[in-house]
Amino acid sequence: MNELQTAIVTAEEMRQIEERIFTAGMPVAALMEKVAGLIAAEIVKLYPLSQVSRVGIVVGPGHNGGDALVVARELHLQGYQVKVFRPFAKLKALTEAHAKYAASLGIPFSDQIESLQACDLIVDGLFGFGLTRSLSGQIAQAVALLNQGSKPIVSIDLPSGIHTNTGAVLGTAVRATRTFCLGLWKRAFFQEAAIAYCGKSRLLEFGIPAADVRAILSENPPVQRMTRDLALQSLPLPRSPITHKYQQGHLLLIGGSRRYAGSIILAALGARASGVGMLSVAVPESLKPLLMSHLPEALIVGCPETGTGAISQLPDSITDFAQFSAIACGCGLTLEAQAVVEAILSAPSPLILDADGLNILAQRGTLSTLSQRSQATLLTPHLGEFKRLFPHINSSDRIAAVQTAAAESGTIILLKGARTAIAPPTGPTWLIADSTPALARGGSGDVLAGLVGGLVAQGSQTQLALTGAIAAWWHAQAGLLAAIERTELGVDAFTLSQYLIPALRSGTSFASDAKT
Repeated sequence: MNELQTAIVTAEEMRQIEERIFTAGMPVAALMEKVAGLIAAEIVKLYPLSQVSRVGIVVGPGHNGGDALVVARELHLQGYQVKVFRPFAKLKALTEAHAKYAASLGIPFSDQIESLQACDLIVDGLFGFGLTRSLSGQIAQAVALLNQGSKPIVSIDLPSGIHTNTGAVLGTAVRATRTFCLGLWKRAFFQEAAIAYCGKSRLLEFGIPAADVRAILSENPPVQRMTRDLALQSLPLPRSPITHKYQQGHLLLIGGSRRYAGSIILAALGARASGVGMLSVAVPESLKPLLMSHLPEALIVGCPETGTGAISQLPDSITDFAQFSAIACGCGLTLEAQAVVEAILSAPSPLILDADGLNILAQRGTLSTLSQRSQATLLTPHLGEFKRLFPHINSSDRIAAVQTAAAESGTIILLKGARTAIAPPTGPTWLIADSTPALARGGSGDVLAGLVGGLVAQGSQTQLALTGAIAAWWHAQAGLLAAIERTELGVDAFTLSQYLIPALRSGTSFASDAKT
């Protein structure tokens, strides 16, 4: 596993890592040359001189501006027509030196953003990581003018105006077409608030020693990015040639109602794709024929139901919960099934709660109810459900919010969204970079709940957060592949379930950028 590809840092952590590098003897100027050389090479590859000739460089007062000026010099030397917008009179010493040299080469400078209007490409080097103050005045006006244009914008490290940790927009921010994140992934790239500003994101490694990363990140539970390689090597594969179904886990799915019959079918299809050895599905008695027609290999258990078609209680045949490797409950359940959630809280096996399982939990009191659990519990809320479960937690910083909720509740939290985050009470927090708007369809979450349940039933009972992260990554890859083959409008939840296996068979990631 490449630690530099999976590690995700805050502004302070990145600052400390860089300080270790400089203290060890790496000259700041040498590192700037190296980093800017990598950026310039990427720009030349993506925007060749034959297609793009006029490049505008936006220069800030710090080392991000210095990087931009080295890029300006390199592009100029390769024949590009470069213009520099310098809105700050005072620059850091090294940045000022690069500005002086660039001017000596004949590169024109201006303190008016309008000077870049004729450019074919803009390079944003205003501010890098660590910005905390809001953009205002002339700078905010300049950013607004850049965003109004139709020319591609390449941001260095982060789009200027984005908070490094939370992804929040500080007053205003550059809407980049591409962002080259330098050295290590910053948390902003995994916060939904920043997605619309980062464009296609790529990590440019410049040789940070892994020992320096470990030295800083070992002080806190790491925040890590789930990658294809890590997901595949952590799946329950290969199987023993002499295994049998009883050794591959037994999942109990509980859900469904007259109103939401499809939800439990979709969850079961997700579980089926996981490869779980045995699948039992508890549904209202009236839904049993429907489930059997869709899932002939599953054990369908009919349950007593209310007058409106919800499960009223679980039959004796399945209340010996020790027979199941994992239990997943909630898809299509409805709020009438309070007794079901109450019953499974005592289950000795890992419990996954989704949809109305979560809403019933919130009604009962999240923290007090979960305190009854002695075994591992994994919650899979979307943001609305999360707010109902944990109304006292500020969810504007999704990463911090999921970590706080996990620590307070003693459960694993899988917070769904365009950037899914998975946190256990202690240990690494996992983030999923890959996503697609194609997953914004009813039923997608049901497929994920079943997939999570199936993998948990097969996997290690001590690494459920990792298992949840693998399921979320796999689910996203299926959506991305389906969107490529059918367009984003053509990925309904049933179709999504059919792409789970093809997504694993493919040898590539389907993210919008191979390095994202």
